[in-house]
Amino acid sequence: MNVSFSYFLEQMTNNNMLLVSVILTLGVIFVNGWTDAPNAIATCVTTRCMDAKPAILMSAVFNFLGVFVMTMINSTVAMTIKNMVNFNGNNEDALIALCAALFAIVTWAVAAWYFGIPTSESHALIAGLSGAAIALQGGISGINGEEWIKVIYGLVLSTIIGFFLGFVICKLVTIICHNLDRRKANTFFKGGQIVGGALTSFMHGAQDGQKFMGVLLLGLYLVNDIDSTEGAAIPFWMMLTCSIVMGLGTSVGGKKIIKSVGMDMVKLEKYQGFSADVAASICLLMSTLFGIPVSTTHTKTTAIMGVGAVKRMSAINYKVVSDMVLTWILTFPGCGIIGFLMAKLFMFIF
Repeated sequence: MNVSFSYFLEQMTNNNMLLVSVILTLGVIFVNGWTDAPNAIATCVTTRCMDAKPAILMSAVFNFLGVFVMTMINSTVAMTIKNMVNFNGNNEDALIALCAALFAIVTWAVAAWYFGIPTSESHALIAGLSGAAIALQGGISGINGEEWIKVIYGLVLSTIIGFFLGFVICKLVTIICHNLDRRKANTFFKGGQIVGGALTSFMHGAQDGQKFMGVLLLGLYLVNDIDSTEGAAIPFWMMLTCSIVMGLGTSVGGKKIIKSVGMDMVKLEKYQGFSADVAASICLLMSTLFGIPVSTTHTKTTAIMGVGAVKRMSAINYKVVSDMVLTWILTFPGCGIIGFLMAKLFMFIF
């Protein structure tokens, strides 16, 4: 199918629902830059390895590279989102549900950002899509349980493995570097954190970037009566556009999330930030290669908790952690309800 920029613009001008879905998707990507992409660079900024502005630029570049490279290797993460719900070939309903879910993400993420709490746009998308499907089909019959299991797996993986890897890697670093000169070690870990921030940004693009590229492409396919983007190549102009939008979002509102993740939860030193970056990147790489959608937020924050636990459990600020966990738990019913209500509204309007 032709997915040139000119054809995409032509389709948007001729279909109001596609126009709405594109605006909402770009809005979600912008908000993702506020609330999720900053997690990748939070540690290297708060430990003063990089200033915020160059870190944001680096994050934008490596997010783009993550989408570009990993989409060619494995695009199943994007398709897992679409397969969460079965619309029985009704592409109009599928597009309405998609728009409702995207609206739910923007609403929920902005509210969480206001309180400085990082959220998972991936889980918000899944919850919103499921809520919209219930509104459109009058029940849960259209929700694909097998695909939902992948989300549960991803939630468990990103939480347990993130914490475990953070703890183990940080413990190994402390043992290996025990007798090293602190100044020389800090010089090494400063460079290591910059590399780690770039790598985590790359994996964020591979996970979240790929998901929302898939969503943007899916809207175009649905209006042309194609209900699957499997095997489709995401065009370069789409990757570039969305990477720029995400970078702008990070530059506008990312500092609040950087503070929450990199400072408020655990007071990090350079070697700890390095350990958290490596742990989160490994977890995200494993999940992406196996096509399991996971939350970059959950992975990075739990890796930081694991790193903090190496020093002592009391090093973790449990008030911040409890606020994050409560928000994560409420994401599913909260975005599900918003998706349900917006699907009803979009059905009435369109």
